[in-house]
Amino acid sequence: VQLQASGGGLVQAGGSLRISCAASGIPVRGYHMGWFRQAPGKEREFVAGISRSASVPYYADTVKGRFTISRDNAKSTASLQMNSLNPEDTTVYYCAASRTATFSGYYASTNAYNYWGQGTQVTVSS
Repeated sequence: VQLQASGGGLVQAGGSLRISCAASGIPVRGYHMGWFRQAPGKEREFVAGISRSASVPYYADTVKGRFTISRDNAKSTASLQMNSLNPEDTTVYYCAASRTATFSGYYASTNAYNYWGQGTQVTVSS
């Protein structure tokens, strides 16, 4: 099983980036997908999640209205469109896949996810 995150980079404040997660070894359509981020010395924090059917997205309050999560089950990918980026968004972003039956209640918990990608760095300059 491999989750490969890509698309990170350097962007100016107010700019946009789209990061993607390509899954192999698992049938993505059977998994809920999530994005987390983690700064050095801090806990990994939830950013966004999307249910298997893509019918329900979830967002952290800090990114609501700026970020949009999506998925393409046919391509086994999940993406995070990030707009209006600010320096506080600078960190490593991780994608993850979950098979939990209670995703609606635990989407923000790292314990709900079975597989993790290696992370992609997003840097927002002021």
